[in-house]
Amino acid sequence: MSLGEQLNELYEKYNDRKYVHPDPLEFLYNYSDIKDREIAGLISALLAYGRVQQILKSVSLVLNFINEPFNYLNHSTKKDIYKDFRNFKHRFTNGEDISGLLYSIKETINEYGSLSSCFYSYYDNNNDTILPSLRLFIKKLGEKNNNNFNSLLSIPEGSSAFKRFNLYLRWMVRKDNVDPGGWDKIPASKLIVPLDVHMYRICCSLNFTNRKQADIKSALNITQCFKAFAPDDPVKFDFALTRLGMNKEDSLNILLKDCLIT
Repeated sequence: MSLGEQLNELYEKYNDRKYVHPDPLEFLYNYSDIKDREIAGLISALLAYGRVQQILKSVSLVLNFINEPFNYLNHSTKKDIYKDFRNFKHRFTNGEDISGLLYSIKETINEYGSLSSCFYSYYDNNNDTILPSLRLFIKKLGEKNNNNFNSLLSIPEGSSAFKRFNLYLRWMVRKDNVDPGGWDKIPASKLIVPLDVHMYRICCSLNFTNRKQADIKSALNITQCFKAFAPDDPVKFDFALTRLGMNKEDSLNILLKDCLIT
């Protein structure tokens, strides 16, 4: 079986919400209104680092408290937000960090009307990928937080793979049985693989990159390789590949063996 056939088989198998838990993506299913979903999605994605159970606990704490994200931010002052989350803690993220993110989202919405409208204002279809637009979007969020880049907001000009932001964009742009979508003006063909150490190792084994770091250049190289199998949707395999190992019959070793990759 060819690699493309294997990838599509994995996609068809895992393109089902029953495989989502435990994944912070599951929180997005609670929001039918895109203005709420895109806020909840950004919070969920940016807190998605560390142990998965702690991630779910931290995201749940924030989202349960604000309940209706758009209304909460619309009716809360900066002082309210910082008071509400003064005791928050998630690994390297403290109350000031999460409050700063929430306030920057609030101020971005005040200027643009929604997070999606902000992102669309930076989108240029002539770009090969979403990266230039993403850098500007992160920069805007940072500006609304006094350029305070921290555990939640990456430095936009850095070499980071922007894994959590690219994960967020996967959730918001793609629409299938797993990803809920909502940002319909962005084509999935422009997305970049959300590259973390786990996905980096998988893609190194698939000979998709020989770079030594899981940085943005590696993410772009790997995305280009996936385009050979799904030019209009190179990130479609991300969810399925991160599920490798969940079932005995689905492992990286079996995938490599079946595809005759050495």
